Amino acid sequence: MSRGSVVAAGTGLVLGLLALGPALAPGFTLAYDMVFVPHPTFDRETFGLAGMLPRHVPSDAVVTALAHVAPADLVQKAILLAVFVIACVSASALVPSERLTARLAGGVVYAWNPFVAERLLLGQWALLLGYAALPWVVRAAARGEPRRLVLALVPAAIGGFAAMAVSGLVVLLIGLHRPRPGRSVGAGRSGAGRSVGVGWSGQDLPWLLAGLLVMSLPWLVPSLARFSGVPADPAGVAAFAARADTPFGALGSLLLLGGGWNAETVPPGYGAVVTAVPWLCVVLLALVAYARGGRAAATRGLGVAALAGLVLAALGAVVPGLLRWAIGLWPGFAILRDGHQYVAPLAVVVAVGAGLAVDRVAGGRPELAVLAFLVPVALLPGLAWGAGGRLAAVRYPADWSRARAVVAAEPGTVLVLPWEAYRTYAWNGGRRVLDPLPRYLPGRVVLNDAVRVGTGGRRDLRMAVEDPRARALDPLISSGAPLTDALRARGIRYVAVDASEEFGTWGARLPGAERVVTGPDLTLYRIPGAAGSRETPVSQWPTAIASFTTFAVVVWSMRLPVGSLFRSLSPKEP
Repeated sequence: MSRGSVVAAGTGLVLGLLALGPALAPGFTLAYDMVFVPHPTFDRETFGLAGMLPRHVPSDAVVTALAHVAPADLVQKAILLAVFVIACVSASALVPSERLTARLAGGVVYAWNPFVAERLLLGQWALLLGYAALPWVVRAAARGEPRRLVLALVPAAIGGFAAMAVSGLVVLLIGLHRPRPGRSVGAGRSGAGRSVGVGWSGQDLPWLLAGLLVMSLPWLVPSLARFSGVPADPAGVAAFAARADTPFGALGSLLLLGGGWNAETVPPGYGAVVTAVPWLCVVLLALVAYARGGRAAATRGLGVAALAGLVLAALGAVVPGLLRWAIGLWPGFAILRDGHQYVAPLAVVVAVGAGLAVDRVAGGRPELAVLAFLVPVALLPGLAWGAGGRLAAVRYPADWSRARAVVAAEPGTVLVLPWEAYRTYAWNGGRRVLDPLPRYLPGRVVLNDAVRVGTGGRRDLRMAVEDPRARALDPLISSGAPLTDALRARGIRYVAVDASEEFGTWGARLPGAERVVTGPDLTLYRIPGAAGSRETPVSQWPTAIASFTTFAVVVWSMRLPVGSLFRSLSPKEP
């Protein structure tokens, strides 16, 4: 690893410590989709073989494996810090400059921006892991090297479908725009034009796409097995469309790398005129610098990928009818609903351009370049210290541990109430989080996976229930009728109620159920005489073969020493 990579890694670590702050204290940080639990276990849900669509595959499996080596809360902290370290290292390596200060400036912009802040507050660490390594993917795809591409895709492959979708867009468009053999291309300020020895001739792209496909197998195979049973829900287009979080509207907010659909995940103070206008100037300056000097062979096609990503990000806000039609045609197009994630390639362009701008403006004056490092932090102070306390470590209540011991001693299917996907626990500081019980409790856990999104209108939008078993129970639970006999017939052995304000409401609907855990944070009921589960299991062999294939290809690719990956992605030191 070069000296520049070491310095960039240290810079990224400092940024991560500053951003996470209280989240690094003992315990777990629970925020929206970020759910880590102590002592996770492998089950069918871990590999996407039961319940919801495999959105957390293979990230849950990787976390579970790591938690068998180190405490799960330390695993979470290490992953979150790794996002900042990898982002700073990979982006700095892509800036075509011999000056370390210019490359570090690009790394800081890439690791500290509205995209990172909003996705971190949304709890989407898996997407951010793939985002962090995206500049490595750019370089490997531009060079047409499938083996290095496989290594560069490992973080995105761990992240799963969203991270791989963004990486796939980049690989496809960069692969299509590689220069032909022998064509002379510019190398930016860092060097003169050179002749490309290996260019696109229709032979490299299939191999790049093959590497992309193999790295997607762990989540793709179980997803294909489930698409036929997932209801198409075009209502999600309006719920997850980009929204304005700056004075420049939805499109302007996307250009500034913000514009996420969830208003609650905007970092404190972001979007005010006093910071939005200077940040707009930084982004525009970076785009101009990239247009003038960043389109070297190493990043050829990246601008097209950034533009395509911006178009995809804007679909839900600009032409929602087209996206609704596509989802109705095939549910798989729902991957485009949350368009904000496709702004990631634009973030790479802004980072490279920012580095080039510093290279040109600061020149040989390192003191000005160092000041440039502070600009992203100064314009987005709301990300610091756990986004002003929005991210903080907590411990799970003792009631939860007692419930897990009961279920482990006498396994059975658990139904989680209230019938909502997200919770605001008092012991979690009132922060909204996806109910952790399905991961916390062993075995099959059924909950309502239909996300409800507030739109600011007269009523909230509620997505369709995806889990077939939850979908079958939805009318019963929503009816207000007694539940005990019906749940017994459907093979539900336990009912866990984890909202203290609703203990009485749900207890009244469970006549005859035995209360086996009672506490201020959770009540667990056992239903006597529950029938065996009637759920038809999904075959595990295709998923097992897919995961083994991906693992084998990664091992094959590591015949290329990892150190050479860093060397190949890092400019030579001056």
